[in-house]
Amino acid sequence: MTEFIDPGPEFGRLFREFEHTAFRLETRDEYKSDNETAALRQFIAGEDVDMGWFNNWLSMIRQATADGRRFSRVRVVSMPLTDYSRFGIFCSEYTNAAGEDIRYLTRDQAADLPDYDYWLFDSRKLVRMHFDDEENFLGAEVIDDPAAVVAHNYRRDAAWHKAVKRGDFAAG
Repeated sequence: MTEFIDPGPEFGRLFREFEHTAFRLETRDEYKSDNETAALRQFIAGEDVDMGWFNNWLSMIRQATADGRRFSRVRVVSMPLTDYSRFGIFCSEYTNAAGEDIRYLTRDQAADLPDYDYWLFDSRKLVRMHFDDEENFLGAEVIDDPAAVVAHNYRRDAAWHKAVKRGDFAAG
């Protein structure tokens, strides 16, 4: 059975209910989100970036980390980096400091990985994300097929093995 969940409270609940680990594979060079539009504009313009929009996410990561739960993520990026990917590297300094381990993988090293985003919670709940043509998040499908879950655990491990720590990638 596959269940589709809309963005919002139901999707947000996934991040509060996992027990041990939450992993995301990010594959897009850009995402649209109303809450980060001003910060992205400030970043591209070289201005001081108001990170207030990010406080709820950072607080959630800090709390999860304090509770012994772990957030990790691999971002697949095209080279040269898009403005959005550069903004993501900037923001990942804050998320890494809060406790999320974000790593980077260039697109040419990710040929064997899915070309879509997903979250994997506790290595047993697979949540594939869906976006429209303008990069807006539409919602996600919760996939409970055991073979698909195992395959995405393998893909997580393969991505993690090849990915570069945020600090090393940003310095390169």
